Amino acid sequence: MIDIQELVGRYVAVWNEPDPELRREAVAGLWAKDGVQVLQPPREIRDAAGALGLTAVLEARGHEELEVRVTRSYEEFVAPGAFLFRSRDNADRLGDIVKFNWEMVPTGGGEPAGVGLEILVLDEDGRIRTDHQFIEG
Repeated sequence: MIDIQELVGRYVAVWNEPDPELRREAVAGLWAKDGVQVLQPPREIRDAAGALGLTAVLEARGHEELEVRVTRSYEEFVAPGAFLFRSRDNADRLGDIVKFNWEMVPTGGGEPAGVGLEILVLDEDGRIRTDHQFIEG
């Protein structure tokens, strides 16, 4: 049985991890080998795609792409010292699905600069098979 609080804690920690090797190991421990993160694109990308009759979806598949995704986010938001990611205390599970919200907060305190919803589909080993990320604010 997976402890969802522990899983969510590891998930959020990987986005704050400064050490590239530990980050790589954390990605491999969290996601299945062929795991995928499906990210809702920013509004301007969705609007541009919609104008063409398309639906825009951003995706990182497999450990290598997921590591690039996590590293890019770390380098943009956490490494400069401006923000940290943290989970809200609302994780819940229904079968193999886990959902929770996270926040990107200024390191000096204050209101969150970003909020998101994660919906994780776990495999039989408790690793993330599919990670649906919605940026909510």
